[in-house]
Amino acid sequence: MVLYTSPFPNSFLSVLHSFSWGLIFPCYWLADRLVGSFVPTTYEKRQRADDPCYFHALCIIITTPIYLALLVASLPFALIGFLLWSPLQSARRPYIYSRLKDKNHANGATLLTEWKAAGSGKSFCFGSANVCLLPDSLARFNNVFNTQARAKEIGRRIRNGASRPQIKIYIDSPTNTSISAASFSSLVSPQGGDNATRTVNAGIKRTTSMEYKGDNSGSNNGEENREDKGGSAEPHEGEENTCIVRINGEENGHMSDTETDTLNGQARASGPAEPVLEGDAEISKTPNHKQKEGDSGSLDSYSASRESLVKVRVGDGTVDQSTVNNKLLYKASIMKKTSVRKKKHTDETFDHEISAFFPANLDFLCLQEVFDKRAAEKLKEQLHHYFEYIVYDVGVYSCHSCCSFKFVNSGLLFASRYPVMDAAYHCYPNGRGMDSLASKGALFLKVQVGSTPQDQRIVGYISCTHLQAIAGDTTVRCEQLDMLQDWLSEFRKSTSSSSTANPEELVAFDVLCGDLNFDNCSSEDKLEQQHSLFTHYKDPCRVGPGEDKAWAIGTLLDPEGLYDEEVCTPDNLQKVLESEEGRKGYLVYPTSKNHSSSQKGRKASLKGNGRRIDYMLYTEEGLYLEWKVEVEEFSFITQLAGLTDHLPVAMRLMVSTGEDDP
Repeated sequence: MVLYTSPFPNSFLSVLHSFSWGLIFPCYWLADRLVGSFVPTTYEKRQRADDPCYFHALCIIITTPIYLALLVASLPFALIGFLLWSPLQSARRPYIYSRLKDKNHANGATLLTEWKAAGSGKSFCFGSANVCLLPDSLARFNNVFNTQARAKEIGRRIRNGASRPQIKIYIDSPTNTSISAASFSSLVSPQGGDNATRTVNAGIKRTTSMEYKGDNSGSNNGEENREDKGGSAEPHEGEENTCIVRINGEENGHMSDTETDTLNGQARASGPAEPVLEGDAEISKTPNHKQKEGDSGSLDSYSASRESLVKVRVGDGTVDQSTVNNKLLYKASIMKKTSVRKKKHTDETFDHEISAFFPANLDFLCLQEVFDKRAAEKLKEQLHHYFEYIVYDVGVYSCHSCCSFKFVNSGLLFASRYPVMDAAYHCYPNGRGMDSLASKGALFLKVQVGSTPQDQRIVGYISCTHLQAIAGDTTVRCEQLDMLQDWLSEFRKSTSSSSTANPEELVAFDVLCGDLNFDNCSSEDKLEQQHSLFTHYKDPCRVGPGEDKAWAIGTLLDPEGLYDEEVCTPDNLQKVLESEEGRKGYLVYPTSKNHSSSQKGRKASLKGNGRRIDYMLYTEEGLYLEWKVEVEEFSFITQLAGLTDHLPVAMRLMVSTGEDDP
């Protein structure tokens, strides 16, 4: 299958489309600004609280006539542009495939090595997020604004979190020999040739934060002058860019106060803290992008999130503390309380946490609501610093291929560190209300993640979708889930190039993610909860229809509280969501007739931990029979605090081949 690298089949149509959109854009921009001036966010209201009451009204009185006059003047040109633009959409391709040619510009792709299926297995990490990149006037109805600046900052935060080396924390304990899954802990990526696996021993039981300080650290310093990150040693398969910290534990895992004070003294003596870099002037104007103390998820912060994931392994041997300080300087603070970031359930087979960072070594990213074209370009530019392959501007416009007129695309965007082999898009034809104006649908992708010594391709399937959003449209969503299943089956059949007798390629994973706009605890969503999709695809957060696992939390934030001091930074939001009371205050819960509609007023008798409408599913059907796929980690991410009203989710799958490491 040929991947489309441009929206039109020839340059003449592309030029004609650009010309028509140039005639439409002034009218579109003026209308967007005009409507947006009448829809203030809670942040803007708070900012204006100290201003004289007449000041904002005076600004509106002055600017509104100007916008109206310019809008009326631009209408004739917009009409001409529309008459040219609309018929051109019948020739438009359903997506644009962008591949980064200059790999020196990428921060993560250069570290990727092809999987040869020679070891015991390999892990793949998937992320999904609804980023609410609508035109500014529409985004304000979700209490977010400055779409262009948000797009740039979202891309920076994602690549900043994903490009940090993965930390695996091992605790050498004489009483505990269990081994948990790898940690999502992340640090700023070191420079130079030190990207091979590093092992550090420290006499601590558990830490809450770690900070790496290296030469020219920070993935955002000198983006124009990036150097290839080369290392003399190769990390283990599936563990690129990994740092291992070995921790010698005492009996029962406790440390004395003397040891704690000594370790804190060593951390403080390691050197002064690096100054925080200033962000772009444009971005610093909005609250969504302001650097605050403890904001470990922001663009230029070097501190990692408070960690809950701890690996336990019996080990031996020690390393002198001076070796640690000379090779890798970490700033650590000790957690003395028993409460931790991650809640490990004895009956759970994988790790899970609320993290202030996107997982290290993120391989695939699926985004929803990237509707604004200019914002999509800014986001793509930032993501290309880490992801080599991106599929964006997905969807159809005008009346092409769908029943109703489409003003915006599907809002789907896919980014990958692995090459895309095939891609297909389908539009849901049954959208209703405001959703019918967008070409919501599903994007299906096939990626190559490696090859066997016998030259068999190792591939994976990833699907991303966004369902009907309007509450009460249960029938519409169920119909869309039916279509989704049919399209999934068709895509697998049409892109498969092997047979059971003569397999030319081995399927390692099949993942489905996106904003499904229903949760697993609302009584109004019973039909969706019982859909047959969940018999084929597994949800790591789900026990069964109507019941989530105890550690799973909602992914829909209360828009009114986005700019509260308690949740406006990744670290703060992480802390709040770890407590039941915090979740009740800042997550959207299912509607109930027995409680007030005010989100802040409902503090008791709420079912579940909030509305989890962003899903990450996987299936074992249709995979290579000799391999086994298991969830290694699952994470709810707060790194986009203040930038969107959804929590991103991430899942790491381990594909076990059953072979021993060489």
